[in-house]
Amino acid sequence: QVQLVESGGGLVQPGGSLRLSCAASGRFININDMGWYRQAPGKQRELVATIRSGGSTNYADSVKGRFTISRGSAKNTVYLQMNSLKPEDTAVYYCRGLYRYNYYWGQGTQVTVSS
Repeated sequence: QVQLVESGGGLVQPGGSLRLSCAASGRFININDMGWYRQAPGKQRELVATIRSGGSTNYADSVKGRFTISRGSAKNTVYLQMNSLKPEDTAVYYCRGLYRYNYYWGQGTQVTVSS
């Protein structure tokens, strides 16, 4: 079983930055692919960014050039550096991890971009 816990959300002004973290714990060896998704009120959950175990990354067009996904040295943590935040980035951000063909989700962390 894999547990994912996100942290780092909060309230930030437009143009500001936040760094989200997600740590995986449980009885496993190494998480495979990891990623960040978000869900705004009244909208479906959408992909923000993913990173594979080999390091390749993928970003939603709406965040390219502003967000950066990375993994920790232990490979079981993932970060999302968010710069130049916009009000439309406001959402609950979820971490997702793939382990042995199963996807696991964190509980989410709220990001609010507002002046």
